[in-house]
Amino acid sequence: MKTRTILLVVVLLLVAGSIYYLESLKVSPAGPVSEIETEFNVDIVSDGVETDGSETGEVEIKEKEMPKQPMIKDGIYPLAPELEGIVGYINTEEGTKISDFRGKVVLIDFWTYSCINCIRTFPHLISWDEKYKDQGLVIIGVHTPEFEFEKDIDNVKSAMEKYGIEYIVVQDNNYKTWRNFKNRFWPRKYLIDSEGYIRFDHIGEGAYDQTEKVIQKLLSEIGTEVEEIPLSEMPDKTPKLPTTPELYAGYSFALPRGQDVGNSGGLNSKDTVDYVLSGETNRDVIYLQSSWHSNADNLEAKEDSAAIILDFLAGSVNIVADNLEEAVEMEVFIDGLYVSKEQAGEDVQFDGEKAFVIVDKPQLYNVFDGDHGEYNLKLVVKEGFTFHAFTFG
Repeated sequence: MKTRTILLVVVLLLVAGSIYYLESLKVSPAGPVSEIETEFNVDIVSDGVETDGSETGEVEIKEKEMPKQPMIKDGIYPLAPELEGIVGYINTEEGTKISDFRGKVVLIDFWTYSCINCIRTFPHLISWDEKYKDQGLVIIGVHTPEFEFEKDIDNVKSAMEKYGIEYIVVQDNNYKTWRNFKNRFWPRKYLIDSEGYIRFDHIGEGAYDQTEKVIQKLLSEIGTEVEEIPLSEMPDKTPKLPTTPELYAGYSFALPRGQDVGNSGGLNSKDTVDYVLSGETNRDVIYLQSSWHSNADNLEAKEDSAAIILDFLAGSVNIVADNLEEAVEMEVFIDGLYVSKEQAGEDVQFDGEKAFVIVDKPQLYNVFDGDHGEYNLKLVVKEGFTFHAFTFG
């Protein structure tokens, strides 16, 4: 009896051992845990009944939380914000992020294509792109529009072709990236190092040598040999003399800035007014003749021979203008006479003594380029002409 009991115990132990061995050969539907756990935490989610996952259980794979990158480097340099709310991508894939270029140096340039201050920086940006793009520099132009027409991607592409811009440009039409960077200026440049930290920040034009030296320093940190690369010999066209400030035409731009047309009654929001020029004119103030309609971001000529009169202080005058349906002609006068060829801006054409500009797309047109001084400008336009602002240099 005792012997039979012992044999029965042995048999039971053998059966239990076999069951344990067979169970040890099972693999869960989630795959070998030893491989998954190198990258993920694996949680088995069930309805309360313990399971191997082959029946009612479900496998939920959660990505491990990676250590967050410090927001400040060396107690000084902030981690760069990311592109956000981008509605258009030019010379790059949709969804491009700043973080895609970790290991490289990134220059972020906030601009808008009708801004003369931005336009004067383009030769320097293009030069840096040509010199350093194969050395580890990536330029991303963040195009944040000032006027409604600048939201059109075809207009942006046309401007890029005109100025020779071949680096990455993204459209920040809703100002989300602008706000991410807490920016308030056109142009503004940020230099971001290979780890994603802002190491240099410059507002406006100028400081080109200083900016390029920082580019070279950041490139040297990733192993680029830049000691023998000379700085770009590009002229700095930042105005050094006082000029008339930028003047806006649309009521939503002009009036909040304390600007208005000099005619009696001033701008009348959303109205069409027959303006009469009478008496003396003041410098740095726009005056109108004939019928003009007031829009939020421009003034629109409602009849032929409408005119704009402006006394200004500068050596160069630009007007941001457009046409509604077809190209329109804008005649240019300085001090009562057609502008001379010696003082004509680069967009002025001539037919005999007649000086004029063909306005056929929304952009900045250069109408005067002479010696710095005080002048009287008169522009005579046709119905359908609109203008947004004057800028000076």
